Parts: sequence; C-alpha cells; structure tokens
Amino acid sequence: MTDAQSIFAPDFKTTPWWWEAAEPPRRDSVLPDHAGVVVVGGGYAGLSAALTLRRLGHDVAVLDAERIGWGASSRNGGMVSGGLKVASGPLEKSHGAERARAIALAAAASFPFIEETISREGITCDYVRCGRFVPAWTPKHYQALASRAESIAEITGLPTRMLPRDRQREALGSDHYHGGMLADASGSLHPGKYARGLADAAERAGARLVDGVRANGIRRDGSSFRIVTDRGQMRADAVLVATNGYSRDKHGNTAMPWLARRMIPVGSYIIATEELPHYAIDKFFPGRRMISDTRRVLNYFRPSPYGNRILWGGRASFGPTEPEKAAPALRRMMLAVFPELKEVQITHAWTGNVAFTFDFLPHIGVQDGIHYAAGCQGSGVAMATWLGHRAALKIAGADNEGFALDGLTFPTVPLYNGNPNWFLPLIGGWYRLRDHIDRAAA
Repeated sequence: MTDAQSIFAPDFKTTPWWWEAAEPPRRDSVLPDHAGVVVVGGGYAGLSAALTLRRLGHDVAVLDAERIGWGASSRNGGMVSGGLKVASGPLEKSHGAERARAIALAAAASFPFIEETISREGITCDYVRCGRFVPAWTPKHYQALASRAESIAEITGLPTRMLPRDRQREALGSDHYHGGMLADASGSLHPGKYARGLADAAERAGARLVDGVRANGIRRDGSSFRIVTDRGQMRADAVLVATNGYSRDKHGNTAMPWLARRMIPVGSYIIATEELPHYAIDKFFPGRRMISDTRRVLNYFRPSPYGNRILWGGRASFGPTEPEKAAPALRRMMLAVFPELKEVQITHAWTGNVAFTFDFLPHIGVQDGIHYAAGCQGSGVAMATWLGHRAALKIAGADNEGFALDGLTFPTVPLYNGNPNWFLPLIGGWYRLRDHIDRAAA
C-alpha cells in the first residue's frame, strides 16, 4: 500500500468491531428509590456480582454511566486468561512463598469459573478454549518464560510448554520473535456477546439494570447508604463499586475517590483488518490461539471468532488519543510481525480503558463500609467475572472459604488523584526505550 493510499477501508469506523454483532443495547430504565445492594459499574464485574447476589436472594440494582457493557467489557480483545499474569508475577518477594501461592491459585480459579458461568447461563459468545502463545521479544525473555512455565502449569492445572524459535511457526506464522510459551489455560470469546449474555442472565435472575446514570458520590445514611447520581438520589443497604478503568470521569468526578486513587486507567487500542481468506488466518495463527508478547509496550493479537479478520491491540499511546490516530502505530506493529499484510486495510479502530494497580494485583475488599472489586491489569474477561462473584459472596455473607485477593494492602502514591495522564507518557517512553535496548542487544 503506497503512502497515497489510505490504510483505512472506505467504511472505516471508530466503534468496536464487536459492536457489529453485539452493540450494547439502550435500556429505558428508571432509577429506583432503593435497592438492597447497589452495584456501581455495569461491566463484567458488576454484572457477575449482580447475578450471584440474585441467586442468593438479594435485591440488586446495577448502575452504569453509559450503557450496560459499554466500557471495556465490549471493547477488549476477547482473550480469556486464567490468571496467567498474576501466576507469572514476582509474588514471593513481596508476599512470601505461602501467600504468593495462595494469591496465584485464587487468580487461576478465574478460568474455570468463567467457563462454568458461560455453560451454566447458556451464554452464546463464541467461546473456545484455544490456548495462548506468548512469544518472547528477546532470548532473555524466552529464558524468563521457561523459568516460570512449570510453575504456571502447576498453578493453572493445565499444560504449559516452551516452543523454541526454530519451532515457532507451529504456533505463529512469523519469525519476528525468539520462541515462546504455549499455555493451555486460556481461551477466546466475543466480548460484546459475552457482556450482553451476562447482562441478560442478570436480568433473568431479577437484577435491575439502569443505563445512563452516573454515580457521583456515596454517603453513609444511618445503617445504609445514599448514592448521589446525576439523575437523583437512591438508598441502598450495601454498595459495590466495580468501575475498574472508568473509576473517574474526564471531569474528575468519581463515586469512590479512595478507589480512584488506587486505579491507573490506561487506554488500550485495537484495530480490525478487512476480511481475509481462512487459509491466510490459519497460516498466521496455526491452532488459532490467542497471542500476547513479552514487550513492556506489549502487542496482543488474535484471529476473529469467525476466522476471517485479524484483531490487533496494544499500547499505541500512553495519553488520550483518538482511535484513528492510534491506528497507524498499531498497523506498523502488525506489519513488523506480518509484513504480508501491507496491502490490507483497516475497517475499525477503537479504544477502551483497562485498569492497573500499583502492586499489579486484582483486589476485592471494603473501605468505609463500601465494597469494591478492581484492578484486572488488562486481563479482565475472566478476572473481572471472578472478582464480581467473590465480592458478591462477601456482601451476602456466603464466603465460607476465604479469598486470597480479599483485603490485601491496596497501595497508592502521594498526591495521586486517579488521573495518570501527567506521568504515563513518561513511563511509556521509558518502556519503549527499554524494549528497543533489549531488542538491540538480542
């Protein structure tokens, strides 16, 4: 494709490709005066919590500032990770061996739970347990993966194995990397369909889902709570905040300032290619696994559920950027791996917020009587579903086993108010430099 030709297809859109099949519907819903439990945030965590609470007989209302499922839940890459990031992290140094193992096991339990949820609720979302390939950016990254492979297999209970560079094309149709790790504890789905299916399940169970109401504050009101919204006030006996990457709006408003100060929202950008032949997809993605590399400024990519497009995501920008401006950077990353796609146009580019925490761990807990579930570190499809369920058990007094991600010390940094835009570009620049240096030395 020459410079004079557009990289964008004639019908290019800046809405998620997932919305072509499952755009979040609008609900003509009324803000109730009272609910037993109010869940703030209508993504996977909030919907999963509502479903569990209704199964346990509790009255539940879910509030979302946009449409239910409008945020990251219908914008992500649809990669279902079994807590691989947590299991791969350096937990022992900060938590000790025993506690680290408990945290890793708690995170890994998210994978069987989402599979159970999809099956139990009959959610049609193109789910496949396809596995994941993690290609190594450098030989040192390959060795680091190899050192953790056995532990990840033991924690997840599913096979994990290394694929050296000379066999890399068994999992990825490219020579761009230095081998990698194959992990079976991973799947793929259509996130828009999953968000809609989870919302439908919660509604069937009796949860009230309320669109277009922004919670601006939560106040104690005797033994209950008063939720202040832009459509009035309502009362609740208990409150769960599950806003994750959307814990603070562009004006700085937040339902729970304490939580917002512990969330680092990061924009993740994705492009979708025009339709490709199935044989091309099978060449690029043998086995049609999910792919996420080991760069600090990572790439994650996959075939579409229908096997006719490539969906490519990454940190194209560390500051607020329009999707159409981020798309060329993502395309350059894609062409570095698959140069054969240089004539292929982009039909969709979009963005959504993921949320990191300062300790890179997911959390549930209670602060000033308000429950929270947060911090999926960019791997929230299974994890958010699991955190919502576990928070619901805690609210209902039904958590008889204990949960290693509950009540962990939840750090922040001085003067941070939930807006990371002043420091993320600096961190992003440093990460890019480190990636470049590592690669040059490989």
